[in-house]
Amino acid sequence: QILSYRTTTREGYKQYASDSEICKSCSYLDKCTQSQNHTKQIQRHIWQDYLDEADHLRLTQMNKDIYAKRKETIERVFADAKEKHGMRWTKLRGLKKVSMQAMLTFAAMNLKKLANWTWKGPCPA
Repeated sequence: QILSYRTTTREGYKQYASDSEICKSCSYLDKCTQSQNHTKQIQRHIWQDYLDEADHLRLTQMNKDIYAKRKETIERVFADAKEKHGMRWTKLRGLKKVSMQAMLTFAAMNLKKLANWTWKGPCPA
């Protein structure tokens, strides 16, 4: 049978449940649910459709190829920041000061990249 909507929890889950009167006489009851009141219940997050779509897109070949390039581009920038520009530790305290240090570090890295481009020409990424 079709499970009817019951409620939405504070955590963002929609709850659906079956009618116990219909389920009592069903021949598939033991395969469907083990509940004492003969009710099948499921929960589904309100954003589950979007999560399913994101999961589907993640597994396409195009996105797998893009993700494979991540280690050559994004991860390499952060590794260089840690190893060459002192981003492993900070002596500063507070979000504002650490954000300022990060912005200055990445600005310096962008200037280095720009200088390399003017000497060699842009990389055909």
